[in-house]
Amino acid sequence: MKEKDILQEAKNLQEELTAHRRYLHEHAETGVDLPKTTAYIQAQLKEMGYIPQKCGKAGIVVTVGKKKGKVFLLRADMDGLPIREKTDKKFACKYGNMHACGHDLHAAMLLGAARILKARERDLNGQIKLLFQPAEEILEGAKDVVASGVLQNPKVDGAMMIHVLTGLPLPTGTLIVSSAGVSAPAADYFTVRVQGKSCHGSAPWNGVDALSAGAHILLALQEISAREISVAYPAVLTVGSFKTQEAGNVISDFAELNGTLRSFDEDVRAQIKTRLEEIAKSVAKAFRAKAKISYGGGCPSLWNNEKLSALAESSLKTLFGEKKVFTSAALGGDTRAKSGGSEDFAYISRETPSVMLALAAGEPKKGYVYPLHHAQTDFDESVLPVGAAAYAYIATEFLNE
Repeated sequence: MKEKDILQEAKNLQEELTAHRRYLHEHAETGVDLPKTTAYIQAQLKEMGYIPQKCGKAGIVVTVGKKKGKVFLLRADMDGLPIREKTDKKFACKYGNMHACGHDLHAAMLLGAARILKARERDLNGQIKLLFQPAEEILEGAKDVVASGVLQNPKVDGAMMIHVLTGLPLPTGTLIVSSAGVSAPAADYFTVRVQGKSCHGSAPWNGVDALSAGAHILLALQEISAREISVAYPAVLTVGSFKTQEAGNVISDFAELNGTLRSFDEDVRAQIKTRLEEIAKSVAKAFRAKAKISYGGGCPSLWNNEKLSALAESSLKTLFGEKKVFTSAALGGDTRAKSGGSEDFAYISRETPSVMLALAAGEPKKGYVYPLHHAQTDFDESVLPVGAAAYAYIATEFLNE
């Protein structure tokens, strides 16, 4: 596949991709409850000649290519966030959800790649799976589709994903290839439930104050990152919610802390989880209360394969030129180039050689000032053909390697 041909064809799809993006944006849905989103994507794929297959709870997968050979997976997430949109766009979502993380662009770009690849199906030296994945925002979708067998029959030999960025001082259309190693941290959502004994606020000695115990646990947990983890291993422990009973004249019999842990190193991840439990239980006991720790969703760290990262870099530089493509290491070194945001594509990266790409889709000097997950965030739609071409070209280069 000649790079000039694929890039021009992607550019010719600008109007179509914009229409895809705007429909998906206006009908943003969350988690695995994506009836309008999946119906739309399935309809578009069928129109191109694909036979969509359900994957896991709400995923969609299609395969293109007639020849036996290597198999490459292209992944785009398609779920939004439970955020009420505060933009003035005509296609803004009106019912309390929002594509504030750009998954609508990801899905539209993969639809573009699907059209480009289908037209060249006879020339592909292997097969390419296109995965439209749900529930990335709650870090559950990738684990679900992997468990359903998306990486098998035929077995996948490599995979890639693209994530758009906005509100950062990077020229629109800039592509960042994750350097070999970890590019996104592991995530663990935790709850600390403190049990005490309720009594009248005028006689606190008759009870066990779970609220006070919880407050001391909250403060003690901050010492893990501050005093126990080397600066060589970035990690963040955040308690974002602290709940108890509402009456001001009652000693509360319970307190609940909800938070998240992000860590790039799996050993550090295990160490922090161990210390979280030890500290919470010990502090609670010191105040005559009891603490129980439980974990919700999460994902491991995302690992980028060295060989695939190099292939993606060289392919993109051929396609877009040297000045449009950088590695994460070149933009500031391994540590400074890392983001604190987790990505459940990590589950796929732990099963097959993978690479994560970032695509700059809006710079502040052009009015794109809000970050991801903001109710007023916006994206430059001119990058849609860039993503579509990147998806298609890297996949074909992998098969040709």
